[in-house]
Amino acid sequence: MGKEADSDHATGVVPRSDGSSTSRTGKDTVIRKARSMASHGTRGLFRYFRLLTYAEPSKVDIALLLIGTVASISAGIPFPLLGILFGELLDDLNSATCAAQDAISPWEYQEAVNQKVLLVMACALAQFALIYIHIVCWNLFGDRLSHRLRERYFRSLLRQEVSFFDKLPAGEVSSRLSADINTIKSGTSEKVGVYVGSLTMFITSYIVAFIKNARLAGILVSLVPAFMLMSLVGGHFIGKFSTLASEHVASASSIALESLSNVMVVHAFRANDRLEDKFASKLRAAKGDGFKKAVATAIQSGTLYFIAFSASGLAYWQGSKTIADVVGGRAEGVTVGTTYTIIFLLVDASLVISQISPYLQIFGSATAALEKLETDMDRHSKIDGTLPSNGDDFESISGDVKLENVGFTYPSRPDVPVIQDVTLHLPAGQHTAIVGLSGSGKSTIAGLLTRLYDPDQGTVFVDGRNIRDVNVRQLRSFVGLVQQDPLLLDRSVLENIALGLVNSPRPEHASLQPILLGTELSQIAEAVRDGQDITVAAESHGASAAEIVTMVQRAAKLADAEAFLGNLEYGFGTIVGPNGDLLSGGQKQRVALARALVKDPKILILDEATSSLDSASEQRIQSAIEQVSVGRTVVSIAHRLATVKNADKIVVMRNGKVIEQGSHLDLIAKNGDYASLVRLQNMGSETSSVSTAKESGPNGTSSLDIDMEKVSRSLTAGNEKTQETGALSVEEVNKETKSPERSRPTWATIKSMGAVTRPYLLWLFIALFASVVVGGTYSGSALIFGNTIGALSPCNTEEAIRAAGSFFGLMFFALAIVEFFANGLSWSAFGWVAQKVLYTIRVLSFRSLFEQDLQWHQSENRTPSTLLSYITSDSAAVEGLTGSIIGTMFSICVNFVAALILSLIIAWKIAIVCLATVPLMLGSGIMQMRILSRFTERHEKAFAKSVGITVEAVTSIKTVAALSLEQEVLGTYRRSLSAPRKEMTRSSLWANLFLAIAYSISNLIYAFIYWWGAKQIIESHYTQVQFFIVLIALLVSAQLWGQLFTLAPEITRAGRSVGKIFDLIDLGSSKTLRGDTSNSCDPEAAIESKGATASNGQGLAVSFKDVKFSYPARPNRQVLKGLDIEIRPGQFCALVGPSGAGKSTVISLLERMYSVESGVIKVDGLDISAKKVPIFRDDIGLVPQESVLFDGSIRFNVALGARPGTEPSDADIEEACKLANIHDTIVALPDGYNTQCGPSGGQLSGGQKQRLSIARALVRKPRLLLLDESTSALDAESERLLQDGLEKATRGITVVAIAHRLHTIRRADVIFMIEDGRCVERGSHEELLVRSESYRVNVLHQTLDG
Repeated sequence: MGKEADSDHATGVVPRSDGSSTSRTGKDTVIRKARSMASHGTRGLFRYFRLLTYAEPSKVDIALLLIGTVASISAGIPFPLLGILFGELLDDLNSATCAAQDAISPWEYQEAVNQKVLLVMACALAQFALIYIHIVCWNLFGDRLSHRLRERYFRSLLRQEVSFFDKLPAGEVSSRLSADINTIKSGTSEKVGVYVGSLTMFITSYIVAFIKNARLAGILVSLVPAFMLMSLVGGHFIGKFSTLASEHVASASSIALESLSNVMVVHAFRANDRLEDKFASKLRAAKGDGFKKAVATAIQSGTLYFIAFSASGLAYWQGSKTIADVVGGRAEGVTVGTTYTIIFLLVDASLVISQISPYLQIFGSATAALEKLETDMDRHSKIDGTLPSNGDDFESISGDVKLENVGFTYPSRPDVPVIQDVTLHLPAGQHTAIVGLSGSGKSTIAGLLTRLYDPDQGTVFVDGRNIRDVNVRQLRSFVGLVQQDPLLLDRSVLENIALGLVNSPRPEHASLQPILLGTELSQIAEAVRDGQDITVAAESHGASAAEIVTMVQRAAKLADAEAFLGNLEYGFGTIVGPNGDLLSGGQKQRVALARALVKDPKILILDEATSSLDSASEQRIQSAIEQVSVGRTVVSIAHRLATVKNADKIVVMRNGKVIEQGSHLDLIAKNGDYASLVRLQNMGSETSSVSTAKESGPNGTSSLDIDMEKVSRSLTAGNEKTQETGALSVEEVNKETKSPERSRPTWATIKSMGAVTRPYLLWLFIALFASVVVGGTYSGSALIFGNTIGALSPCNTEEAIRAAGSFFGLMFFALAIVEFFANGLSWSAFGWVAQKVLYTIRVLSFRSLFEQDLQWHQSENRTPSTLLSYITSDSAAVEGLTGSIIGTMFSICVNFVAALILSLIIAWKIAIVCLATVPLMLGSGIMQMRILSRFTERHEKAFAKSVGITVEAVTSIKTVAALSLEQEVLGTYRRSLSAPRKEMTRSSLWANLFLAIAYSISNLIYAFIYWWGAKQIIESHYTQVQFFIVLIALLVSAQLWGQLFTLAPEITRAGRSVGKIFDLIDLGSSKTLRGDTSNSCDPEAAIESKGATASNGQGLAVSFKDVKFSYPARPNRQVLKGLDIEIRPGQFCALVGPSGAGKSTVISLLERMYSVESGVIKVDGLDISAKKVPIFRDDIGLVPQESVLFDGSIRFNVALGARPGTEPSDADIEEACKLANIHDTIVALPDGYNTQCGPSGGQLSGGQKQRLSIARALVRKPRLLLLDESTSALDAESERLLQDGLEKATRGITVVAIAHRLHTIRRADVIFMIEDGRCVERGSHEELLVRSESYRVNVLHQTLDG
């Protein structure tokens, strides 16, 4: 029995580990909290430095880091020097004003001013160069670090043992690789340089200030601890809440990924609402934490401004006292200039520090993200299949396997023993078969032999050596494994089979490795799709490539795959789609078998390797295996006993113990468990029809040999379920008309965004109002500042200076209080709206994805992982755009307008000249935005593809491990990212040039304005007060504009993502979270949906009239070629025919997963394509070929099958499970119906999954039941019980079953033989036995005592 995620993990609840006892006094707790916060801060710093040097940086990285750091430190120094120059300029101006009564000519002052202006220019240019260098270095550094981390994380995932993944859903991996690594990237790129630069500027400013006037500087030192404390406390809470929120989002995205991977099931049961509820409940938790994070950030930024402004007030009040003393002659050496220098530097430095404090949050999130990744990266794998061998390898191997007293439980469900004290000998060179009930531990033995798992007690020996002492990779090289649900990678058939050679033990295969790990094979497959012959294509790549192709062809022939490959449009070049979904079940099995045979393994393990095949194919494979199994150890696990009766030894298992072993005849003679299983499966024991069929040949059995050949040939024609996308050729993609890649017009995006935010208009209004206030205070500070400078001029009297100092100091303090509240309010309100909007957008895009039909999901190269990116990375980008960033942008714009109006009123001559420089600043910013957005656009595809590769590797981890493909997958991953890596450097050099200009141009403009202003004052056009008001108003806004452009990349990213998401939401029916609007516009549907729910227990009639159909992925390959079927209500009808004849297609069409090309399908006399909403699905229960379960409890999974809008009672669920013969198994589990099924139901065995999916179909009390191979994973006994349950459940309802096991079919009222997309024969079992030769052959093959 399978495995079970511990319930804490499954529900996303992480137990808190602080263990604080409540008994201590409150005071203690406060002290402890303060202490822990301080240590948290220093630890955080240390962790951040570790992040920078993480993942083996190369010499280039170290060089970038050092140059970047040095340059960013130096970049902070020019600013304080400018401060000194400005102070001196101010004194010059003051003297010029006061000197009106002196005889000195104003031109001398102009001369002094000019000189200083030139110095300012020099400083500004130096700053430009330094800024450019550090931005480029840091930018490249961050990009390279994120590349290294991506690869390292992926590499470490591939190293882990399989049981690690039982608890790690693939959705989580993709959110780690996209969201978390992007967080790290933004926390280690140019922002670090900006931060370090600001820090140096801060320190230098203090040094200058202390030299100029120690007392004043000393007073202002109080700024530092205040800022520090605020950053630490704020950072602690922000980090805490952002971690919590991202955990919830990760679990929501794994729900989405799972549902996207199984769209067909979700559609068939119309279960999207139930899954959406589950998805939304996870997001609601994320919303709460997100809001808490926003409030923490809001309080932090409010406090920041409060401290900065109140400090200014303090400084001017103190400065005025000193200057008054100087004027009164009681002190000397302090001028307005020095006071201005100190205040200008310290307040500006503190302001800049506070401006960049949001960066601390980004750095904090980056370290938090690394820690999450690190737990996986540093985890020591118990079974590492990537280690090179160090003397622990086999010279050669004969394949003799022994299990001694082996016991095993799955790590995720330790209380359910799967194998108990098993001792088995699988002799070398012999064929051993393992049979037994579903869930008796058969597949687990296969896992133990390939060392996907290690036994808890006991040992497994190969050739007398404990396999724990053997190199894992080498052990696996001798083993070929075909799994119960074979998974193929999303590549061509040729590449999939050749993957079997990657870890081949044979020395002659060693020379083939470069080709297997390179791109040659995919090029060959490409050439084959372009119509070249495969041998010709291979030879053009050299002898090794040709050799690989011949080996692949040989393996395909052995696995009976040649037949269907011949019928595929591109043969070996056919892309199999994600998980191999483009092939039918039987075709996948044959490709997997070929993959196992290609390296000619010593030990071949077949886990149900032919369960999805029809009897004829099975027989051919059977004989092929018997041929190749000479001289090697074969272990086969099977439920169809006919396939194993020739085995040298048969092992019967029950409940994890071996109960019988021996040959077929011995065990029959013993008359134990095996004999009763045989009796159950044997058809001859129940009907004599087989024996009559035998004699009906002209001379007994001999005629059958000929028939076999003939029939086998005819049966292999045709080809089935070509689902999914892979085979879309490039031309077709280009032909596709409606593609959301065209960028959406901006106004449309704004309109949609407006619709989503409409419910929160009040809050939005409050937030915007607060932002307006924030923007206005900047200009307010300019007014106060200008007046202060004028009032403190030494030309005034002592008393006037003191009074002005007190008054204006108080004004600054008032401003500080306003700032605190306005900032706090604006950020909180924006955060609240942002979280609400984000929640709405995510839920709506989830809903819209599931309103699209299967055809949409499978066209235009859409895969589950690319669609998931709408919910993970795109909405994460939107999160960046909403919330605080919008607030900041808005207040910057308001400030700009306010400053403009103010300065034009006060001194238009100065203002107009200032304004002329604004386009320069804007232009450089806009250029940078353009360049950045172009780069991301170009590489989005590559990044999405690389995440797809990782998700795929995690989903099919057993396959990757068993074939030792770790290096191969890693190579493919690297290749998918090579283009963006090459272009990174170029784009970085180019884009950051403009960023640097935007940063440093403000100082050049300063110099220019000073010169012009000084000219105006000296010529007595304006006073000093007017000049300073204009100067400060415009300069502050200029500085803020520069800051706006560092947010540019986030804004462009978010803008594009918003467009993408709304394109998706527009495809759906609802634009708001409430209710489904689809019924209101279709009154007929509304009436019909009411009528449909009352199930009157009668079967539905089904008819196909001349139906023609081909899959959207392969439009020129018809699957159904004019199918006619008529099923009366209440009939049990069976579809039989070779694997690939179109049987599963019939079921997909009945559920209207696709639309037919021509012909009509009627259910209950109504044409199913007539209605917009597929209400008729409510009466249909589907059991798909691959039993798909979702991560959740057993109860949740069964309840998914209930009709939309009805909640099944526990009694209903138990009833359905009893009918499906799984109730007893569930009750025996420790958690009963609350047992978690694990990601994709991975905690359960194949047979248990199958029975649960039958229960899920029965719980909706369908009037038409569709069974696609519903018992292929069951042993005879479970199947027998299930048959009885189904018989009870299906009384009076219509059943359409696809089956290869004929005794399932024998009970059918009517059997349709489907071959090559047409119905060739119909009738009951007895009629067909007499009439149809191929049917007879199939039956014969399934009798055991023939």
